[in-house]
Amino acid sequence: MADDEDSGTEEERAEARRAQEQREAAAALKGEDTGLVSLDGEMPANVIVVPLEETVLFPGMTVPVVYPPGPVREAVDFAAGQGSFVAFVPRRTPREVDAETPKEAIFNPDELLPVGVLARILKSLNMPGGNRSYFLACLQRLVVARYLRTQPYLIARVSYPVDRVPDDKTFHALWRAAKASLGELLKEIPGLPEGFSIAAANLEGPAQLTDFVAAHLDLRREERVELLQTVDLPQRLRQVTEALNRELELARLAGKIREEIRAKIEKSQREYYLREQIKAIRKELGEEVDQKELALKELADRIEQRGLPEAAAKRARDELKRLEILSPESPEYNVVRSYLEWMTELPWAAETEDVTDLPRARAILDEDHYGLQEVKERIVEFLAVRKLRPDQKGAILCFSGPPGVGKTSLGQSIARALGRKFFRFSLGGMRDEAEIKGHRRTYIGAMPGKILQGLRTVAVRNPVFMLDEIDKLGQDWRGDPSSAMLEVLDPAQNVSFLDHYVDVPFDLSRVMFICTANIKTQIPAPLLDRMEVIELPGYILEEKVQIARRYLFPRQREAHGLSKEQLVFQPAVYPRIIDGWTREAGVRELERRIGRIARKVAARVAAEETRRATIAAGQLETYLGPRQFFADELRRALRPGVVVGLAWTPVGGEIMFIESTRMPGRGNFKVTGQLGEVMSESAQLALSFVRRHGAEFEIDPEVFEKSDLHVHFPAGATPKDGPSAGIAITTALVSLLGWKKGRKIRPRLAMTGEMTLRGEVLPVGGIREKCLAAKRAGVREVIVPRENRRNVLEIPKHVVRGLRFHYAATYADVLRVAF
Repeated sequence: MADDEDSGTEEERAEARRAQEQREAAAALKGEDTGLVSLDGEMPANVIVVPLEETVLFPGMTVPVVYPPGPVREAVDFAAGQGSFVAFVPRRTPREVDAETPKEAIFNPDELLPVGVLARILKSLNMPGGNRSYFLACLQRLVVARYLRTQPYLIARVSYPVDRVPDDKTFHALWRAAKASLGELLKEIPGLPEGFSIAAANLEGPAQLTDFVAAHLDLRREERVELLQTVDLPQRLRQVTEALNRELELARLAGKIREEIRAKIEKSQREYYLREQIKAIRKELGEEVDQKELALKELADRIEQRGLPEAAAKRARDELKRLEILSPESPEYNVVRSYLEWMTELPWAAETEDVTDLPRARAILDEDHYGLQEVKERIVEFLAVRKLRPDQKGAILCFSGPPGVGKTSLGQSIARALGRKFFRFSLGGMRDEAEIKGHRRTYIGAMPGKILQGLRTVAVRNPVFMLDEIDKLGQDWRGDPSSAMLEVLDPAQNVSFLDHYVDVPFDLSRVMFICTANIKTQIPAPLLDRMEVIELPGYILEEKVQIARRYLFPRQREAHGLSKEQLVFQPAVYPRIIDGWTREAGVRELERRIGRIARKVAARVAAEETRRATIAAGQLETYLGPRQFFADELRRALRPGVVVGLAWTPVGGEIMFIESTRMPGRGNFKVTGQLGEVMSESAQLALSFVRRHGAEFEIDPEVFEKSDLHVHFPAGATPKDGPSAGIAITTALVSLLGWKKGRKIRPRLAMTGEMTLRGEVLPVGGIREKCLAAKRAGVREVIVPRENRRNVLEIPKHVVRGLRFHYAATYADVLRVAF
């Protein structure tokens, strides 16, 4: 009972406080110093202030505003009972006001701007959801002089600035310009209500014009606030004129765009109407030709005639039914039609008949390529199996070797020997799986992958398909093309190869795939497992001479428009170019050098300086510049501490000089030449072996304590790595330090092999390429590990003719030959 009395007393006290605050607020509105300011009617000097958030009101506006229950609506309702005048003043920075916002924050005078607008509440209506709508008549711009109260409502003392019209020509010219711009703008905006134009035409003065434009023009809040705060009429009129001109330019541009669109639509409608008329006339004359019907009939005939498998034919017929109900103007029409054209242009059944004449195949290979007898034999064996078992899936060939040795042209020769069509595309740098398996039809511009594109190009299902540079496949976020290639190259999977675009299985088992690579080890292991790799080594001098004489020289002579009589090479020219201006496993640079001579001769013939040119070996520097390579490079090794090693590179074998020197010091050991970790470890191993067996080489033990040793591999900008230089580094150190003053190694000797700490010589790879490099450089004797003897015996005798091989099982064997 006592609690109820206390509660009732508390509620009565709160109600009494609210009533007292409202009486004080009403008294503030009617204060003794208030009075009334007469300006086109009576307007109060003290008025309740309501903040504006996003909205900005201007004099002359009649607008509705809606407020939910809360302090702001209470203030507006109180003003409605005290004469219906309210001052709406914009907040400097709008804020979110809701039921949780404190009253002090809502009515914070420090957040309000100094200039607002006085409005009279004409009417209020209760809305669904508890909101209340007020219809306001905005009367006059006002300036807040000071705030009298902040509780329970914000009450301010205000003044009403008078818009004075200056009597000068500039102002009146500005006014006329503003009225003209407003009139032009109203003409440019389509669909304006008639009453809007009438209201604009009846504006009485510049003040009304500025407020009318500010209220109705599409301006940012910051611009509206700035116009409301500008009390000076000339300045306000200037701002409004600038805004009108800016909006007028935008309206004219929009009108121009609308006119262009309208013209295009009218043109399209006119063309459609004319086409329909032409169609009707042709129909009356019996000449009607429906292009869609023709296309549908042609596609239907091709579906039946091209021998599509059952699944592909069913898919094509279903798509054809879709096409029948689509309008030719529909975007989907072209997508479906393009798909059907692809389906009916793929060689589902068309193929060429294989030529199984093996002597003819061998003759074509000999005609197109000189040398490479082992490779040709393997290709003929491959074709022989195809002859005996035409339906055998067989192996996928992969030609591996340095650039310029004829890998791609061998594929063309195989196609010619079999009587098949040939298609080639490069996989180098390919990173998108869709390049192989196509794009799904949901994507704009989708199309099949390179495999089906190639088959459509050759128009048969059994071409020779060359996949060039398969070792240079890449991968990124778009997928892994090497994984997509597994389905292409695996005979167990490619019978039902599924391209994402066609989306029905296609049989690739009749295609003869041939791959090429420079570095076999860079081919992904799953792909390599599906191929039969045929190594193509580099050419020796005699082979290059014959290739240049039979193929390269005639081709370059014809390419530069010269006849047999106009350009002649003496026989000694070919080996001189090869020795002096090229250093490669293949023949591309050789062909470029021949082409350079042909260009210079062609220029002289065209200028009528000569009718024919016979090139002799002594004239080559005139055409090719100074000689770049010299056969006597091996003379660099004719000093203690220098040894010739042999190295394998992706472009063939190379000779490699290993230089060593010593200087007074404290036993430091340095190895330079941009070496990899394995080769650096080989150098450390060689030093340890030499120190351990120094007495056998008559090396003074103090040398290792009082001298610094330096081993260098020239061509320091080229990275080097691998264990095969072990015996060469050891020999360089023995040559430098042994027998008190050192000793030179045998002239024109090169070596390769891995060393162990116990002095054993281990086998290495790339023997064939290294032997070719040794022969090119003029080496006469080569030391190789004994376990590599089988590799040497596999090399054709004519390739290693002139080389003497020494086989080493331990370093003692190396030592007996080297010095």
